[in-house]
Amino acid sequence: MAPVVTSVSPAQGPPAGGTSVTLTGSGFTGATAVRFGPSLATDVVVVSNTQITARTPPGSGTVKVTVTGPSGTSTQNVFFTYTTVAAPVLTALSPASGPTTGGNTVTITGTNLTAATQVLFGPNPATILTNTPTQITVTAPTGTGTTNVTVTTPAGTSNPLPYTYTTTPTPTITNLNPTSGPTTGGNTVTITGTNLTAATSVKFGINSATILTNSATQITVSAPAGPPSSVSVTVTTAGGTSNPLPYFYIAAPTVSDLSPHFGPATGSNTVTVFGSNLSLTTAVHFGGNPATAITVVSDSQLTVTAPAGSGTVAVTVTTPGGTSTPGTGNPYYTYLGAPVLTSLNPSHGASVGGDAIVLTGANLTYTDAVTFGGAPASFSAISDTQIVATSPAGAPGTVNVVAHTPAGNSNALPYVYDPA
Repeated sequence: MAPVVTSVSPAQGPPAGGTSVTLTGSGFTGATAVRFGPSLATDVVVVSNTQITARTPPGSGTVKVTVTGPSGTSTQNVFFTYTTVAAPVLTALSPASGPTTGGNTVTITGTNLTAATQVLFGPNPATILTNTPTQITVTAPTGTGTTNVTVTTPAGTSNPLPYTYTTTPTPTITNLNPTSGPTTGGNTVTITGTNLTAATSVKFGINSATILTNSATQITVSAPAGPPSSVSVTVTTAGGTSNPLPYFYIAAPTVSDLSPHFGPATGSNTVTVFGSNLSLTTAVHFGGNPATAITVVSDSQLTVTAPAGSGTVAVTVTTPGGTSTPGTGNPYYTYLGAPVLTSLNPSHGASVGGDAIVLTGANLTYTDAVTFGGAPASFSAISDTQIVATSPAGAPGTVNVVAHTPAGNSNALPYVYDPA
């Protein structure tokens, strides 16, 4: 039976020929010729009854690939296209050296790298991890000394770039400080370990950090940005790439509401803070003043003791993910002066109650209770200096009238219930 050809890989190459191809099929044992159109291929090797390797002859256009054996010539429609695609060109390797044991990731930069079929470190093939028109990442094979790295695509083989196998020990990292940070990056992270000298790259996942300082046992970097997640931090030197350590990107906290929104200028009252991403809270500020007694109730709720202050301020929460901003919700807190009463008009009334009493004073806008001898009265806060209350019923005699706001109780003024 004549040979059967089912595929050729790659299926395109330059008109000058010389592309290394693999033919797959059956009945190849004893094959005497491989043709690309009318032209004979060179360097033909019958690997097995189902595989042949060869190099393409010069040609043009799209031609049929055939195999001739003792029983005849294949007839299947398997084609190879001669293209004018430019051969790959290499411009840089990163890193340009690595351990003799291989296994490290090397980034190859250049042009015309699409559809790379092979990356060689000297005679040894690397494992291709990613491939774009301008960049290839590979896992370096084992090797020694300085060798040439080349990339082969259907358009040909690139220029070589030197890569040096080194006996420099592989870096090891033992600690990150801190182990988490904001998704925006920009924070400084200290990496401790051994064999860290001359680090060429520090990666947070797939993103490169900016190296600030570098010694044999410590590197400081500016962390890159990243989405909320856990990523692996690695260090690459001429000796290879280190073990990974986990680093956590944390979303910034938000503050959406407070309860209460008011309190005394002296502080010391408990305020509940509502929001998101609050679990890792390290600080809460009322304006520029730090709160105390921070208690994390859940990822969406905190309680704190308010500091002293004045005016209306924004409450912010700080975590390893950053500091909240007052862009949404109602994170504002108003400090109130203690209420003060200066007069009652009239200052007496019937024991059956029902009289309209004008309370005059200061800091009365947020009045939430008025009492006559402890008995609650209905009221309306007319302004910051005036309240109109309806006296409740009371026994004949003198009682204390007190106004209450979130800042506390006012001083007391005497009110007299007249005898019936």
